[in-house]
Order: sequence, then C-alpha cells, then structure tokens
Amino acid sequence: MIALLIGTGLALALSMVGTPLFIRLLVKKGYGQIIRDDGPTTHQIKRGTPTMGGTVVVGAVVLSYFITHLIIWLLNPNSQGPTASGLLMIFLMLGQGLVGFLDDFLKISNQRSLGLDAKGKLAGQAVVGIAFAVMALGFPDSSGKTPASTFISFARDIPSLNLAFAGAGLGVVLFVLWSNLIIAGTTNGVNLTDGLDGLATGAAILVFGAYTLMGLWQTSQGCGGRKVPAETVCYEVRDPLDLSLVAVIMFAALIGFLWWNTSPAKIFMGDTGSLAIGGAMAGFAILSRTEILLFIIGGLFVLITLSVIIQVGFFKLSKGRRVFLMAPLQHHFELKGWAEVTVVVRFWILAGLMVAVGLGAFYAEWIVRL
Repeated sequence: MIALLIGTGLALALSMVGTPLFIRLLVKKGYGQIIRDDGPTTHQIKRGTPTMGGTVVVGAVVLSYFITHLIIWLLNPNSQGPTASGLLMIFLMLGQGLVGFLDDFLKISNQRSLGLDAKGKLAGQAVVGIAFAVMALGFPDSSGKTPASTFISFARDIPSLNLAFAGAGLGVVLFVLWSNLIIAGTTNGVNLTDGLDGLATGAAILVFGAYTLMGLWQTSQGCGGRKVPAETVCYEVRDPLDLSLVAVIMFAALIGFLWWNTSPAKIFMGDTGSLAIGGAMAGFAILSRTEILLFIIGGLFVLITLSVIIQVGFFKLSKGRRVFLMAPLQHHFELKGWAEVTVVVRFWILAGLMVAVGLGAFYAEWIVRL
C-alpha cells in the first residue's frame, strides 16, 4: 500500500509544479488555443489560452509510475516491479496521448480549430488500440492469467459472453474489435466533454478514484487470496494492485492539473489530455474486467456523447431541426443562460452520482454472488 501513497504524492507534486512551468513555456512560444467559430460566443475570450496541458498529466503519470516502482525496489529488492497490466496501461495512455498531441500541434501550427482530419485521428487511435488489444491477450503470469480475456465483462468476466465462441482465432479478432470500440468511444467521449474549464478533468478524477477503490477490492478478493470467502466471488484480474497504482497516480496528476485548469483556466488539456485520459479509462475497463460497468461509472461522458449523436441524427432526419440549442450537452445549458461554472459544478455532481451508482453496482454484484 505504501506504493500508492508514494505514487499519489509524486504525481500530485509533478503535476502541480510542472503545469505552471509548462504554461510559461507555451506562452513564450505562443502556443495558444484556437477557438471554434461555431461554439458559444462567450468562449472567444479564451482564445490564446495555452493548450496541450495533457502533456504534463501524461508526463507526471509515466514518471510517477516508474519512480514509485524504483523506490519500492530500493526499499525491498524482492518486490514485484512494473507488471504487464501496468505497462499496457502506460502504453495505451501514451499512444492515445500522442495522437492527441499531433492533433493539437497541427491546430497551433496552422492557426485553425481543426487538426488531424477524422480519418487520420481514427486511424492513429486504431493503430494504438489494436496493438494494445493484441498484447493484452498475451503475457500470462505463473497461474496462466493474461491482462485481458476474450470474455465480455461487467464486474467480472461473464461466462456466457465469450467472444471466442467459434474458436480462438475468431475470438482474438472479435476481442480486438470490441476493445477498439470501447477505446474509440471512451476517448472521443472525454474529448467531447472537454469543452468547459475543468469539466472533463473533474469528472475524470472521480472515475479514476473509483478504479483505485475497485483495484484495491479486487486485490483483497483475488482468486487464491486468503481473504476470499468463496471461489464464486473472487476476481480473475492479473495485476489489480498495480492497476490501482496507475489509477491513483492518474487521480493525483489530474488533481494537480485541475488547480490550473479550473475556471478561469490558465491552461487547457487539449486533445493530448482528453485522448490520453479516455484511453486510460478504456484500459482500466478492459484490464480490470469491468467493460460494461464503465458505461455507468463514466456515465457523464456517455450522456454527453449521446447528446451529440442525437443532435446530429435528428438534424439529418428532420432536415434541419435540432433537439438541443447546441451540442455537446454542456453548451446547450450555456445557451440556456447557465454560467459556465454552474454547468461544470452541476455536471460534476452528475458524474459523482453516476460513479456512486457504478461502485454500488460493483459491490452489489459481489454481495449477490456470496
């Protein structure tokens, strides 16, 4: 458990101190946010605010993870080092963050609100996602557990929903498709939510807090553990404690970033941050075997994504009519007259309620199986 405390402190310090230093660098180079012309007119005052702040979050997470393991090894040379699950999480977060960084850099370089085109962004995300999914089915531990499985999961693998129903080869293909659907949906959900100061950051903090708690619970209730009351309720997760370490590091790094990202934001996370955060959420869902549960825990991101789908779909079907004044959903309430801070805080409340429901469902599933 000391690793979690070390990782939390490191990530918080690196993010809190690193963000203002990065702001100064971006201001010096003139790397400011380009605001969409079709967005709320009140957002034009944010033009020129430093962006790509997600770089600090990603850097703080990576450094904190490896430094924590180094410190633990120095304290106890026999301790377990970075695990396959932890390294896969870092890979997915870094890879998605790199795609977002290219998008942000093109926006700044070209001085327009569009960076990579949709095909280019999806292609980049898919390359990273496919590599992650293929590797996640490898690296078995001494008991044969791999970081991921071909089963669709809720709070654990669902025996009746095995993607390898027609053979291992097809199972791998279907798992890659399923994983990339989760990754693409989550990364773009966070990206759509990142429209108001601190909104996506605060909501993500709550989600990673939940995954910290679930990882700790899965560690204490892992199959083969002494505290497990029955085999029917144990968790077949390869490295739950290391996943919990990555989650709490993400949690702390985002808290440090939120200090500077809250309204009025001194820096935006950009696509660098939103895609990295979304990738990390998807990775936790896949590796902790809580894929469907993510739709509840990350309910705010799902709701905002659905608002865009509904708006676009209805607009096309009705030949020009709209359901919302503007999509994503947070902008609808801005145009209704809500202050930006009001929208953000109320959406944080919604995110917290959904996380609470998700944690309740996670624990209730365990109780029912007893």
